[in-house]
Amino acid sequence: MADKIKIALALLLLAAGIAGFYLLSSQALVLRVLAIAAGTIVGGVLFCKKTEAGGRFVQLWREAWVELKKMVWPTRKETVQVTAQVFVFVVIMALFLFITDKCLEWLISDFFLRVPT
Repeated sequence: MADKIKIALALLLLAAGIAGFYLLSSQALVLRVLAIAAGTIVGGVLFCKKTEAGGRFVQLWREAWVELKKMVWPTRKETVQVTAQVFVFVVIMALFLFITDKCLEWLISDFFLRVPT
């Protein structure tokens, strides 16, 4: 039950930050953005540090970060090669679809319907 209250309070802080953005409409934009940032940060810290669900979320984030570090990223050369292959494939597919479309247009218009184009 205490976790639910803390989560509700974190959401209330987030909502207060958003409400502050609109309530400070006559103020400078910096103050309005700071209101949202403050509500989001304080609500997020409350959620992550003081609730069980927040603790699980932080643990999941840490594990995901560890897995991300294990990832082998492609080199610049590999990236350029794959990008070029994708580009060539897209051009070839576009030409194929264009030719197929024109053939079907001719077949339906001129052959079956005998409509002049």
